[in-house]
Amino acid sequence: MNLPDFTPYWLEFAAIATLHFFAVASPGPDFAVVLKQSISSGRRSAMFTSVGVGVGILIHVAYSLLGIGILIKTTPWLFQGFAYVAAAYLLYLGWGAIRSKPISLENSVSLEAESVKTQLTSDKKSFLIGLMTNGLNPKATLFFLTVFAVAVSPHTPMLIKVSYGIYLAFATGVWFCFLSYLMSGTKIRSSLQKNGHIFDRFMGVILIVLAVNLVFST
Repeated sequence: MNLPDFTPYWLEFAAIATLHFFAVASPGPDFAVVLKQSISSGRRSAMFTSVGVGVGILIHVAYSLLGIGILIKTTPWLFQGFAYVAAAYLLYLGWGAIRSKPISLENSVSLEAESVKTQLTSDKKSFLIGLMTNGLNPKATLFFLTVFAVAVSPHTPMLIKVSYGIYLAFATGVWFCFLSYLMSGTKIRSSLQKNGHIFDRFMGVILIVLAVNLVFST
């Protein structure tokens, strides 16, 4: 099987990459969740959450390529229902963060001594938080519907479109892993963790505001 020539699609790819850069760099649910994980749970947890966000991109790519996205775009009540589910999930995360309590010295020591099994469970949970936050983000849905309907030509081969999707997922994951690395640095994290419960509550308010905004903007 002969692979298609990628050369004619460099301008198309550049347009997609540029749109994606501005979209992923703008603050939103993904950014808020990754930032929260970086400060409250540490670098490892934030990295797994970032990978989850990147994998979540593949969900949007998949339904955009399969044409399911057209159904969502042309059926307002379906898209609105999707937005309500996403808002409910953000409210759940936000409420949990608002209820955060100060960590005592004894609890801090016990957290440092947690088992490998518990850490593995935490990794899975962190990954799922990232996956669900991005996968249920209606704004990401609109972004990918726009990209594949406007920026990508109908004549572009499917293999090229799939390559675009893989790039978008990879670039998103790398971007948030980079942010996780920066924000979970020892100095930054330790300074914020002195009042970690206050930071958690602040991020919880942001997540709830995002959820309310999501409901009223759809």
